[in-house]
Amino acid sequence: MTEASRHGGQPSPPVPRVRLVDVAREAGLSKTTVSAALNGTGRLSPEVRERARETARRMGYRPNATARHLRAGRARLIGYVVGEFAATPWTTFLESPYFARLTGATAAAALRRGYAMVLLPAGTLQSEWADLSLDAVVVADPVADDPVVEALLAAGIPVSTDRSVEGRPGASWVDVDAAGAVREALDHLRGQGAAAPVLVVPDSSTRFHVEAVAAHREWCAAHSLPERVVRVAEPGNGPVVRAVESALTGARRPDALLVVAEASPPLVLDVARRHGYEVPDDLLVVLFSEDAAAAHTEPPVTTLSLRPEAIAEAGVEQLVEVLEHGRREPAGTLVATRLDVRASSVRSRSDTSPPAGPPS
Repeated sequence: MTEASRHGGQPSPPVPRVRLVDVAREAGLSKTTVSAALNGTGRLSPEVRERARETARRMGYRPNATARHLRAGRARLIGYVVGEFAATPWTTFLESPYFARLTGATAAAALRRGYAMVLLPAGTLQSEWADLSLDAVVVADPVADDPVVEALLAAGIPVSTDRSVEGRPGASWVDVDAAGAVREALDHLRGQGAAAPVLVVPDSSTRFHVEAVAAHREWCAAHSLPERVVRVAEPGNGPVVRAVESALTGARRPDALLVVAEASPPLVLDVARRHGYEVPDDLLVVLFSEDAAAAHTEPPVTTLSLRPEAIAEAGVEQLVEVLEHGRREPAGTLVATRLDVRASSVRSRSDTSPPAGPPS
């Protein structure tokens, strides 16, 4: 019930906004002095500065952000879109622990620098953002030749995305070494005795997943092992679980599972058990995952983290360098991944000798 309906009259008028001149009058100071005190400028005594600030706090004064932004020529808004999820409902990516953490960390990093983040739909059309006063945009995990990236660059809007834009004017990039991460995980599995690893990876054209598949192929060739890959048709735990089931029920029984498609660690372990595998005795398991549950399953699951907070921090910092300091040359940052080894990928010492060649 509104105020108007309770009293049968018109809605109450809005509370007048406290102006700078009102604070000055209450504090017994000039408007210029109060402005300098609140902005941390001017040659004022500590007592005068504190009197102005305390009066402003007590009266509930807030600077006029719109006027300040107009004077600065910026709206202080950074757009954010996940290119990989262009074919799915635009909130689906928030169900992913990785993208949930990346999104939250990006918003927090932007806010610490005085910018608000605007969440844009995946697969967004230019007509949907053209009228927004976006200073810059983060495009997380773009697909190959992503139209959103191309449209933003054509519109002259600074972009931070992955390494696919390296060297392009107006674009910055933050990426992880996907190939190095895959090799590190596979080397770990082989060091634990794995001879028949299977890669479970999204059927995706993002740079990260393309590089992951290529690294797996090269690693298998270098170790004279068969290249065994199962593709996941779409994001989500259901499709990944079905792909894991396919990997475990094929003609050849795997002894290691490297799941690059993000999935729930408890669900992956449950699939293994239902198909007669003991982890880690029969099956070594490594997941590319940011799911905190991995450390609390039985056994705890080894994960490879892409460190979304570090990615977010670097991406926003690059855009602020462009917006605040006028940096024009393209910039890039390669973020190191982190392999957290847990019991799911560690066998007893007597069972960890790498095989001499491919299994029979």
